[in-house]
Amino acid sequence: MSIYKEKPHTLGELEQEQIDEAENVLNDLEGQRVFGKEHYEFWMISIIALLWSLFQLYIVIEPTNSTISRSIHLSFGLTLAFMIYPMMRKPYFLTKIRWFGYLFALIGLCSAGYIAFFFEDLAQRPGDYLAIDIVVALIGIVILLEAGRRVLGLALSIIAIVFITYDMLGPYMPELIIHKGASLNKLAGHMFLTTEGIFGVPLGVSTGFVFLFVLFGSLLDKAGAGEYFINLAFAMLGKYRGGPAKASVVASGFTGIMSGSSIANTVTTGTFTIPLMKRTGFRPEQAGAVEVAASTNGQLMPPVMGAAAFIIAEFLGMSYTDVIFAAFIPAFVSYFALFYIVHLEALKLGLKGMNDDEIPPKWNTFVTGLHYLIPIFFLLYTLMILRESAASAAFNAIMLLMLLMVVQHPFRAFLAKEKITRDIMLSGFVDILAGMIAGARNMVPIAVATALAGIVVGSITLTGLGQVLLDVIETLSGGNIFIILILAAMISLILGMGLPTTANYIVMASLTAPVILILAADNGFVIPAIAAHLFVFYFGILADDTPPVGLAAYAAAGIAKADPIKTGIQGFKYDIRTAILPFMFFFNPELLLISGVDALNPANPEGWVWITNPLEILTIFTTAFIGMMAFSCFSQGYFIIKTNIIERFTFLTIVPFMFLPKIMESYFSLPSHYISYVIGMLIFAGLYLMQKSRERKAL
Repeated sequence: MSIYKEKPHTLGELEQEQIDEAENVLNDLEGQRVFGKEHYEFWMISIIALLWSLFQLYIVIEPTNSTISRSIHLSFGLTLAFMIYPMMRKPYFLTKIRWFGYLFALIGLCSAGYIAFFFEDLAQRPGDYLAIDIVVALIGIVILLEAGRRVLGLALSIIAIVFITYDMLGPYMPELIIHKGASLNKLAGHMFLTTEGIFGVPLGVSTGFVFLFVLFGSLLDKAGAGEYFINLAFAMLGKYRGGPAKASVVASGFTGIMSGSSIANTVTTGTFTIPLMKRTGFRPEQAGAVEVAASTNGQLMPPVMGAAAFIIAEFLGMSYTDVIFAAFIPAFVSYFALFYIVHLEALKLGLKGMNDDEIPPKWNTFVTGLHYLIPIFFLLYTLMILRESAASAAFNAIMLLMLLMVVQHPFRAFLAKEKITRDIMLSGFVDILAGMIAGARNMVPIAVATALAGIVVGSITLTGLGQVLLDVIETLSGGNIFIILILAAMISLILGMGLPTTANYIVMASLTAPVILILAADNGFVIPAIAAHLFVFYFGILADDTPPVGLAAYAAAGIAKADPIKTGIQGFKYDIRTAILPFMFFFNPELLLISGVDALNPANPEGWVWITNPLEILTIFTTAFIGMMAFSCFSQGYFIIKTNIIERFTFLTIVPFMFLPKIMESYFSLPSHYISYVIGMLIFAGLYLMQKSRERKAL
């Protein structure tokens, strides 16, 4: 019988109410209005969202002035923000869009669109703005702050207000942070009428690259790839010890390709994985925590990296492919280590795998959705091998995916010898429309966040805040590089509790990443710029499961029916391994596949080259993974059996030998840094023999 006679096997024991409940958790956390198809608001929002997606595809085919496209991009984002997100989360505001909601949407549309409509006029009078220009700019800033409050919560809007206040009240600030200040006209012009502020680099990246990748992910999900990845993970791993938790890690890694949100990732896969983890023996908070740890780490996974990969590339003037090349080893080492931690938890709890009748058939599941992998591999091929631009590669992958969506349903019906009806022929087009609408809706928080974060970037260029912050951090740290890094990590965590990943990265990359680089160089640590940027990016992501805010933990706890604080704490325990990685690649850039050479070489004045030798890459990856396994054994207190205190801290001693071989070579005067790897592996082997001996005696 043909494998196409059935749709892909699903984990059907999950009731539809569970899926609906998970979606309700997501909507409650994000505060969205949800309208049924019987309401005109549903169709109005859908049409606007569809037009936004079509516009973003159009500007790839017919490139437009970047400032004009940013203006139109934000116009769509603000319009949808006021239609989808209510003023308050109360029934009066949630049930329908009130008249003032339409008024705010219109003001957002007109103020953001003013830049595009009067672009030629504004270009002819740079710095010599009319009164109407300043009024529109001030209204645009205020309406953006309100949109940020609705869509993202208070945190980012408050941060933006603090920076605006600092810009205007500079002469009245304490001596350490004093500056000459900016007039209202100068502030409004700088923030809104130039590309230094709101319409700057972050919004440009959102317009040019991020939307296309989010759209690709939404289309992939509507095509059925999300369900396919979850089923495939369960088919491959369900029978093993702690199978549902291991499947959760793998499924969340795949979903991270499609999702730019830790919360959405948690809900998408957690709907299936959390109940099954509970059924196989995980406590509710453990089941939720595994999903949270896996989903937040989904933001680290190339090629999208929670949309931050594009902004990192733009900030650093690097190619996008170089960014994901550098991020490859830390991301996969972190993910494989989480898989190992789940295995240790399953050992501690004495868990078994799922029953055969609960697991989808491997081969059938794999082949039935094999076509979903084609556009993903095509995207990676055009990015990594053909070295196309991110926008061009994403556009071509979207076109290929749309073609597959159109033909997949009739093709399945043909192979199953079913009648190809009108509904079957049209179903692919319906999925495409749904994906385009969902993609635009998913972009609203990113568009608003990048625009608001532009205020922070604009403040730095307006006031010279970077130098001020450099002096402050140097004073607080006393120039100690470890204290500098700890301060940067803590600030990223604190800010990240209230900010989406992308906005958190933009703020920290603008404020602290340059400070880290300068102070590190002053202390004799010359590192590649991307190491500092990935450092703050990693800690911003960790905030998604850090109590007391940790929104991803709240989402998982809602599905698991567990305490959100306990879930967040447990998730952070699982993610603590990710917290050590930024420190490791800061002091060992080879983890980013970057090697130091003679900095005086005129052909390469920055003194950095990419590591491209496959054997060397494999060595770095393998030794880093062993080091991360050792740290996981230390943090979990378990290996083959429970570790005693001596074994536990001996595992910790392996970490620097695996992660920092050249520092250990210098410290212990070793003949080669490879000897550091050998020492670490010998200690690991010794601990294995000790544990096996203790296990035999226990029997």
